[in-house]
Amino acid sequence: MKLSQFKFDLPHSLIAMQPKEQRDGARMMVVDRATGKIEHKMFTDIVDYFDEGDIMVTNNTKVFPARLYGSKEKTGAKIEVFLLRELNREMRLWDVLVDPARKIRVGNKLYFGESDLVAEVIDNTTSRGRTIRFLFDGDHEEMMQTIHELGETPLPKDIIQREVNDLDRERFQTIFATEEGAVSAPTAGMHFTKNIMRKMQIKGVDFSPITLHIGIGTFRGVEVEDLTKHKTDSENFSIPQATCDVVNTALDSGKRVCAVGTTALKTLESSVSASDRLKAIENSWTDKFLFPPYEFKIGNSLLTNFHLPQSIVLMSACAFGGYDLIMEAYQVAIKEKYEFFTYGDVMLIL
Repeated sequence: MKLSQFKFDLPHSLIAMQPKEQRDGARMMVVDRATGKIEHKMFTDIVDYFDEGDIMVTNNTKVFPARLYGSKEKTGAKIEVFLLRELNREMRLWDVLVDPARKIRVGNKLYFGESDLVAEVIDNTTSRGRTIRFLFDGDHEEMMQTIHELGETPLPKDIIQREVNDLDRERFQTIFATEEGAVSAPTAGMHFTKNIMRKMQIKGVDFSPITLHIGIGTFRGVEVEDLTKHKTDSENFSIPQATCDVVNTALDSGKRVCAVGTTALKTLESSVSASDRLKAIENSWTDKFLFPPYEFKIGNSLLTNFHLPQSIVLMSACAFGGYDLIMEAYQVAIKEKYEFFTYGDVMLIL
């Protein structure tokens, strides 16, 4: 397929700039792939769509405050440093993006406020990408504590055009988050509350975790018209054996296996056995790019937010729901004024 096929006109007014007043307060569009039927519900209605033996696969990655602001040695110029991933813990090497990149060269040092944290640029990776080495007297835990104190919640500032606040630290995170390592949240999971989760568990629905640390591979733009030529950045993932056991049992029993978010969907499709069942894997990497047409082996339902035009996550949703049906649903969503993006409304594809 072509990049241009995922372009549509999205009024800026429909991009949610703030989280909902209540975490579970989103509207929910329900799309039935078999019939093409589209229903308009609230997220709290999700309890009605799942029964005993069904599985919700959740991404338990935890967002860390990945955006730092430093000052350049000698000139004092303000530089944004966006931490992407740790490359080597012992050497304290990190893959980062810097802005403005034109001011940052190999050998430059960056200072962060009044703290003891200093970064030295040791390599250029892309136009904005750099490899840095942190210089810090304490151990790893102390250094990460300093990063937590200095860092800012990594909202996509170019789209959510406002200052980051304390509420974002809580809401740009799911209730499932336990494994730190993501620079963006698995947004579909952000709608769940403990109350909704309990109601579903009482019905016999199982919540099973996977981990995919969302990095630049999920939110980097596609720059080629032919999607087969796009290469995504690898992201770290793990799937525990316990999750495989319940998912495979559900598949054998004809139950629903719902991927909570396109990151969970991508993870499930990244470790499939020859018999089309889920395989356990630990600390692996995936660069899987889901776009139509794609034959899914594991997930048979998907919960996902409404995404921006030409985004990788929109392509993943279309791969799962069918291009024509999902693009039609998006036009309905615009007409019905659903809210899009990180803090927006949600779609359940059955």
